[in-house]
Amino acid sequence: MTQATHSAEHQNVVRFITAGSVDDGKSTLIGRLLYDTKSILVDQLESLSKTKHARVTSSDAGVDLALLTDGLEAEREQGITIDVAYRYFSTPKRKFIVADAPGHEQYTRNLVTGASQSDVAVILVDASRVDLAASPATLLAQTKRHAAIVHLLGLRHVVFAVNKMDLFNFDENVFTTITQAIEDLCQKIGLPQPTLIPISALLGANVVNASTYTPWYKGPTLLAWLESLDTSPASEKTGFRFPVQYVARQDGSASDDFRGYLGQVEAGSIHKGQKIKVLPGNSEATVAEIYLGNGSTRDSSNNAVDSATTGDAIAIRLKEDIDISRGCLFINVDDATPPRLSKEISADLCWLDSEPLSMNRKYALRHTTNTVGAKVKAIEQVLDVQTLFQASETHPLNTNEIGRVSLILQKPIAADLFDESQATGAFILIDEVSNHTVAAGMIRQCIN
Repeated sequence: MTQATHSAEHQNVVRFITAGSVDDGKSTLIGRLLYDTKSILVDQLESLSKTKHARVTSSDAGVDLALLTDGLEAEREQGITIDVAYRYFSTPKRKFIVADAPGHEQYTRNLVTGASQSDVAVILVDASRVDLAASPATLLAQTKRHAAIVHLLGLRHVVFAVNKMDLFNFDENVFTTITQAIEDLCQKIGLPQPTLIPISALLGANVVNASTYTPWYKGPTLLAWLESLDTSPASEKTGFRFPVQYVARQDGSASDDFRGYLGQVEAGSIHKGQKIKVLPGNSEATVAEIYLGNGSTRDSSNNAVDSATTGDAIAIRLKEDIDISRGCLFINVDDATPPRLSKEISADLCWLDSEPLSMNRKYALRHTTNTVGAKVKAIEQVLDVQTLFQASETHPLNTNEIGRVSLILQKPIAADLFDESQATGAFILIDEVSNHTVAAGMIRQCIN
């Protein structure tokens, strides 16, 4: 299979996440997408119509569409989403994998997890909870937080779906006022010109089918917008990147001894005979064989191939025997933009733990397949979610806060900036005592 075909396959599948505050209608929106694209089985609808936890039955589906994604009993009892729920549906044009993320501030870590695996973010804004009397209109703090997180995580496609417009009789002036507030938000956090769609998830207006209630709206429906997106991999700003995940060794006679380096190609491509460099250490070697893993998107009756590209799970055999272990990084020997070997980094953190960030505690930093000890050297700035400006005073990050910190590492890591490569520019912090993931980080500067 050619790289063009590989890209076409990627384009045919869209991964998107719904974000926004509690009760903005995220689960109902996904239920509407599933219902109107006829992706629900008859027995599912019959089961939902009999559930004891139905909250609304005024949609044309005759059931509470939110229950299609709220699968946990606790979610149905409380009427909120707790965990990320993944649903699948397709149209004649594309296949979709949608993540319904919790809106409650307590579950922000689940949003970060879902967004990190998505190509697109659909941020819902409940029109009835926007302060329309303020100038500009004031959005909920959680809407601002989710927009900031989506921007930090580098999602290329973002749409704001202004929901519950039926409560305002689809008043164009209300939509225009909210549009101005959203555009002001995007300008402050650095998001490009946003796409905005007036919808009613409950009634299905402008979700899958265009609504007669909004003759003043000339844009696409939400589904049409999703179907039109270019989700091919962004033009690469780095060369070949292959973090070694596992070293496979089969000892035998000299003729059948095998040592393979397993992992996923995170950027670029590789071919037989290519000269590579192994970081850290700068050892050089030549690729002898490439084997595709079973999970590859490319089908081959013979696992041995001549080349591999971004996203392929492969095993690489080298002609030379050199010291390589989990956490090493393969790059092109003549890479024009090699990763930085850094022992100090500056990074944006989304703090996820219930315990505040500690300047005195040692954390484990997991970057690609590598894990090193890390300590916080300084808190450089903290984002005020209400104003979207940096807080006047820095302080230890608390749960769900976003800030920029500098970290001292126990040993250097081979890293790219997040804007250059999300795979090799992102990391997580782990508390070594509790083993909890406490933060998601994006590298902004490699200091030394």
